[in-house]
Amino acid sequence: MVDDGVIDRIWPNPASALDDEALLAQTAFPDSGTWLRVNFIASADGAATREGRSGSLGDAADRRMFELLRREADVVLVGAGTLRDEGYGGFRLDDASAAWRVDAGMPAHPVLATVSRRLALDPASELFTDAPVRPIVYTTTTASAPADRREALEAVADVVSAGENAVDFALVRADLAARGLRRIHSEGGPSLFGALLAAGAVDALHLTLAPAVDSGSAGRITRGPFTPTAAHLASVLRAGDELLLHYLL
Repeated sequence: MVDDGVIDRIWPNPASALDDEALLAQTAFPDSGTWLRVNFIASADGAATREGRSGSLGDAADRRMFELLRREADVVLVGAGTLRDEGYGGFRLDDASAAWRVDAGMPAHPVLATVSRRLALDPASELFTDAPVRPIVYTTTTASAPADRREALEAVADVVSAGENAVDFALVRADLAARGLRRIHSEGGPSLFGALLAAGAVDALHLTLAPAVDSGSAGRITRGPFTPTAAHLASVLRAGDELLLHYLL
């Protein structure tokens, strides 16, 4: 495995050492309509994490693509558990991505949105106190959390009820589109991905296949019941022994 961040295109139209603009063109959101895509990494035997974190599976090329996939997004949707497990703080892009967005007439940083039925989020955490853009928290009208917890979160985020007993992801997608956030990029985790699939809300999957066999007890990139969903291969990128796959669902 070569850990230098160089990415080649294998299919279609093979090309070597793609620059950032070529990679952005390869993965661009459609020009119109609402689009929701998800981004995951997994080992060759399907492990979605290593030592409890997905980031431990990636290398320089995966991290490069991870940042580029965020760059064009209006909103990044992440499950509350993943925010905690992966150590998200105030959601900021790197300087190059922020500058690229400003040059393109976009806000420097996308909105961060999360889903939490129990509202088990700390309003004093950097996730909120260091956020460059006010986050959105989707929950239910019957959230199993004290009223004062919701009130505290409403001081630092837009708290939106999207469903009565369970979050309705069709409503989440519609609310984001109504806010003008039509380019939706999700970074998981598995429960959120499974729920999005169950709602028929996912348009594309970007999956990095790490060149490792991890075994152990790590879960898969999806969790929860949903109808099997066909995936159509759109492109194959390669970085050394690592594959970066793009599927349309």
